[in-house]
Amino acid sequence: MRLEKYIATSGIASRRAVKKRIQAGLVTVNGEPVFVPGHRINVETDTVEFEGKPVEPLTEHIYLMLNKPAGYLTTRSDERGRPTVMNLVADLPDSIYPVGRLD
Repeated sequence: MRLEKYIATSGIASRRAVKKRIQAGLVTVNGEPVFVPGHRINVETDTVEFEGKPVEPLTEHIYLMLNKPAGYLTTRSDERGRPTVMNLVADLPDSIYPVGRLD
């Protein structure tokens, strides 16, 4: 598996943020810094650290269904300051992503 995908799917940071940190040398595989986001790792045997902390892959996904009130946008943020569904789930982890209508 590609290193950046492994870290991003662990819920630590977005793929773009992970890529920048890998290129900055803030990620190690088996104790050695890796600078290439596409570096291939063995998820069974390799040890990955992100900014000095071990990366643990997510073992389960949680899905939420929300009956969105009128006036809220289905997006993570809005440059015009309008309310979004993220305001409704502010107490939950940052690894939540809205997917839009399900009908």
